[in-house]
Amino acid sequence: MFVDRVEIHCEAGAGGDGCMSFRRESHVPRGGPDGGDGGDGGSVVIRADANLGSLGNIVGHRHWKAERGGHGQGKLKTGKRGEDVVVLVPPGTLVLDAARGHTLRDLADDGTQVVIAKGGKGGRGNKHFATATHRAPREFERGTEGEVRDVLLELKLIADVGLVGKPNAGKSTLLSRLSRATPEIADYPFTTKYPNLGVVRVGYDREFVLADIPGLIEGAHAGVGLGHEFLKHVERTRVLVHLVEPAPQDGTDPLDNYANIREELRLHDPRLLERPEIVCISKSELPDAEAAAELLGEQLGRDVHRISAVTGGGLKELTDRVFDVLATETPESSG
Repeated sequence: MFVDRVEIHCEAGAGGDGCMSFRRESHVPRGGPDGGDGGDGGSVVIRADANLGSLGNIVGHRHWKAERGGHGQGKLKTGKRGEDVVVLVPPGTLVLDAARGHTLRDLADDGTQVVIAKGGKGGRGNKHFATATHRAPREFERGTEGEVRDVLLELKLIADVGLVGKPNAGKSTLLSRLSRATPEIADYPFTTKYPNLGVVRVGYDREFVLADIPGLIEGAHAGVGLGHEFLKHVERTRVLVHLVEPAPQDGTDPLDNYANIREELRLHDPRLLERPEIVCISKSELPDAEAAAELLGEQLGRDVHRISAVTGGGLKELTDRVFDVLATETPESSG
């Protein structure tokens, strides 16, 4: 199950209380205070793990509570420190404060983490309160409470290449042809209900991550067709591959469809229009494909690739072009 937005409640463990104790041994009068300190409470940590692809692993687990610290004991024994609780999320997860909405941490890379709720401090035992004039202190400290915070986890997929285009443009078919991904494919719009990732490998030393971004139609930036739920996944891609269907089943014009998708990207984030774009006429086995490619190429003033995920035509040229663009594009430049 693909999930890209989850709210969780995080509660760190309280610190243990310090101990009030006195040394009591035979033949040792006035042994003095020997109360140990309480242990610190455990914290709630959110950590990025590259083995995860969505937030589905934490659905149904809203409350995350760390262990409290152990109380101090006599003979200067310190209480046990509470165990931390680690919430594993995919790289690319934004950690937001649920109450204020600001970003606490962007866990963009594998292994990055943030302490979202810090454990309470353990209290001091009565040993700390002994002085030259106060040799039998009965004072000790209580442990402090751990932090409590509600956070919103929002995943923005990290991929080298994002496939964009109208529904039925052939994005899922292309993804399945170039990688081992197995997205749901059918001959009606909105087959793809969530982004799919696949790794495209050429030879032994060249590969890139390809993402199929669904739900892009006119009005997507405002929530039409749930497009606003998927547009955020385009933000972290370094290159866009824009598929244009030459003869849409709904009778729309391919050039208008291309312009509409570009406008939705602009309305969501104007910086997306600065992202390198490779334009492809999909389903090149159809009779209208050549004419559509020529018209779109004239309008854009640049080459338009013709590909067919069914026959395999143009796929090698497309992957070579993607590698060429990625070689000149740095991860930082894609935000």
